[in-house]
Amino acid sequence: MWTTTERRTTISLSQPSTPRLRLRPAPATGSPRTPLDGGWWPRSADPVAELPGLILALQENGPADDHRLIAHVMLRASDWDGRPRRLRVDGPADTRVVRLSWFDTLPAGLLTAIYADGRRVDLFTVPSGTGHAAAIAGLELAAHPTNNLRPSELLAALTAPTGPDALAAAESADHGAWESEGGHLGHHAVAH
Repeated sequence: MWTTTERRTTISLSQPSTPRLRLRPAPATGSPRTPLDGGWWPRSADPVAELPGLILALQENGPADDHRLIAHVMLRASDWDGRPRRLRVDGPADTRVVRLSWFDTLPAGLLTAIYADGRRVDLFTVPSGTGHAAAIAGLELAAHPTNNLRPSELLAALTAPTGPDALAAAESADHGAWESEGGHLGHHAVAH
């Protein structure tokens, strides 16, 4: 049985913002499904303020048919400040109510949007407080055609240490890649 709170539709009082969204290019027919279809970096943890713009962008970039409307969004409860059940989305062509479901068991950083025909889009959600450079890198990696990382792995990469030890490890990895790609590293003595 539905309670009054669950039947109530939440309405955003602000205009939908343009989402910071990167989507993976459409895969070739018959390609295996990857863990993520792209990444999104919301400006806050307020779902009422952030989700309308994302939903409209996904509908605009979705399949070119009558089923391109988003009907349902699944989110991790602890990633957000509020938990409305139904959200009215005012688009340029229509107004829709989108069902929102909140889960404690969904992986951190994952948002799943489901189109009216059942197709889905799995997005890595970069935490809103992430620094600009790290967030952009996370979005690009989530949307990269060969990315097979899961949201937890991407979150770990965003929060990886950035001190001198991390820099040395990154440089070592870069040198190893250079060598494995046929590059040549000179061994120069450093004067102190």
